[in-house]
Amino acid sequence: MKAMKPAIYSGKVTHSRIRPRTHFLSYNVFSLLLDVNNLHSLNVNYKLLSYNRFNLFSIFDKDHGNQKNIKEWVVSELRNIGEDDSTHQIFMLCYPRILGYVFNPLTVFYCYRKSGSLGALIYEVHNTWGERHSYIMIVENQNGNIISHSCKKKFYVSPFVQESCLYKFKIRLPDDKVIIIIDESDENGPFLNATFEGSRTQLSDKHLVKMFFLYPLMTIKIIVGIHYEAVKLFAKRFPIYKHIPKLEENTRTIKVIKDPKINRERN
Repeated sequence: MKAMKPAIYSGKVTHSRIRPRTHFLSYNVFSLLLDVNNLHSLNVNYKLLSYNRFNLFSIFDKDHGNQKNIKEWVVSELRNIGEDDSTHQIFMLCYPRILGYVFNPLTVFYCYRKSGSLGALIYEVHNTWGERHSYIMIVENQNGNIISHSCKKKFYVSPFVQESCLYKFKIRLPDDKVIIIIDESDENGPFLNATFEGSRTQLSDKHLVKMFFLYPLMTIKIIVGIHYEAVKLFAKRFPIYKHIPKLEENTRTIKVIKDPKINRERN
C-alpha cells in the first residue's frame, strides 16, 4: 500500500433509478480524506479546518460513531470482532461541517493492517431522522485496489426504498481517484445505482478556500437536495415505505459481515 495522506476529493454524486420509474440526479460535491489517528493535528496544520472546534470547515466526534472519540469508536468496534490488527492506520472519507453544518449520508472508514493491506471497511450511514447505522466488511487477501462485496440492507434510509434489499459495493481505494459504487436490488433485481467519483487534490488552506467558493454551502445544499429530490419522487408516484423509529442503542449497532466469497479484482 502506498502511504496515504489527507486529501480533498472533488467530483460528482449520481443516483440512477430504473424501477418502478426512472429517475436520475447528479450533484457536484467534495469529500475530505482524513487520518483518524491524527485528527487533533488538524487544529495545528490548518487555519480553516478544525477538529471539535467551529471553523469554516470542521470535523466533530459527535457526527460519527456513538459520539465518543472517533478513533476510540473505530478501534473498539474492530477489536470487538477480533480485528485488532486492522487498527494500525485508519482513514475516513466524509463531508466536513461547513460553517457548523453537515449531513453525511455515507462516511467510509478505511482500516489498514500493519502489513499495509486493507483489513476492514466501515460504512456509516445516516438518515434524515437523525439515526445512524454502520456496516463492517472484513477484507481478506487483498489483491489490487478494487474491492467488491455485498450485504443485506439493515437500516431505513429513504421513504422511497424498502428495507429488505441487497447492497452490492464496488470500491476503488483512494489514490489519484476514489470511486464508491453502490448497487441496490430487491427480489426483482437491480433498481438503484449510487456513485461517487472524485479526483484527488492536496489538502491545504488554499484548496479549502477554493472548495468553499466552488461548492458554496455544499452541506446545506445536500440536505436541501435530498428533500427536493423526494418531492420529485413523490410527484412521480413512487411507492412510499413508512419509517419506523428505532431505539437509539439499535441505531448504532455494528453489523459484521464476513463473506468468504468476497469478489476481488485488479485495477
